Amino acid sequence: MTGTRDGHRGTAGAPPHAAGTPVRAEDRPAAPERSPVLAARHVHKAYAVDGGRKVAVEDISFEVFKGEFVCVVGPSGAGKTTLLRCLSGLMPPTSGETLFEGQAIDRVPEQLSVVFQDYSRSLFPWSKVARNVELPLKVEKVPKAERRARVEEMLAAVGLAGAGDRYPWQLSGGMQQRVAIARALAYRPELLLMDEPFASVDAQTRFELEDMILQIREDFGVTVVLVTHDIDEAVYLADRIVVLSKAPSVVAQLVDIPLERPRNQVRTRNDPEFAHLRTHILELVTGG
Repeated sequence: MTGTRDGHRGTAGAPPHAAGTPVRAEDRPAAPERSPVLAARHVHKAYAVDGGRKVAVEDISFEVFKGEFVCVVGPSGAGKTTLLRCLSGLMPPTSGETLFEGQAIDRVPEQLSVVFQDYSRSLFPWSKVARNVELPLKVEKVPKAERRARVEEMLAAVGLAGAGDRYPWQLSGGMQQRVAIARALAYRPELLLMDEPFASVDAQTRFELEDMILQIREDFGVTVVLVTHDIDEAVYLADRIVVLSKAPSVVAQLVDIPLERPRNQVRTRNDPEFAHLRTHILELVTGG
C-alpha cells in the first residue's frame, strides 16, 4: 500500500554486519518488488445532483497485495460503498483509475468476486442452494461433474455441507450469507470484495462469519478487501486498514494491524494492542 503508514512494524531481514561498521545505502540488498493485485490511483467520483455535482470520493490511492486482508473504514457517508463499486468495476470513477493485476478495470474482472450486504436480494429464492452456488460455474461453462464437486467443496467450506437441496428462504440470515459467500468463491477468484457482508446478522452470527472468512482466506489463499463501518471488526480481521476521511473522502491513514494470527474472538479482542488500535482508528474516524 502507498500513503501514510502507522508504523507498527519494524524492518527485518537485513544481513549481519560487524559491530560499528557503517552500512552504505548502496550495499543494502534491494527489497523484492511486488506487484499489487488491486490498486486505486487518485480515484475521484462525483454524481450529478439537482443540476449540480456531489463529490463522494475526492482522491483515494492505495494498493493491495496478494494474500492480504484489507479493511476499509470511515465515517458514515464517506463513500465506502462507492469506492468498492469503483474498485470492482461495477462503477467507473469520474477520474483516476483502478487496476487489477496491473490492468485498468473497465468491467468486473473474471478473477474478482463481490459479496454484498443484502444477501436476501443476491440469492435466487426459487433455486435451491446448490443451484445458487453453481450459477457462476455454469456461466463459465465448467463441466458438470466439476461443478458438482466444486459446489460441495464450497458449501463445506462455509459450514453448509448437506444443505444444497434446501431453498434460501428455508435458511437463517447468517446461513444465506454463507451461501452468497460460497457462490462468490465457487469459481476460485483471486480477489474477493465484500461490502459490509455481516452487518445484517446478530452479534454471535457475526463473530462466526468473521472466523469463517478468516479460515477461507487461509485455506484458499484469496485476497480480501472488506468494507465495514465496524471498527472492531476491521481490527479483528485485517492485516491493514484503509481509514477514510469524511466526505468528500481521502485516505486519512493506512494502518498496519500486527496482531498475532490465527485470530481468536476472545484472546485477540482482549489483547491490549487490539484496544490501542481500535482507539487510534476511532480517533481518526471521528476526528476525536
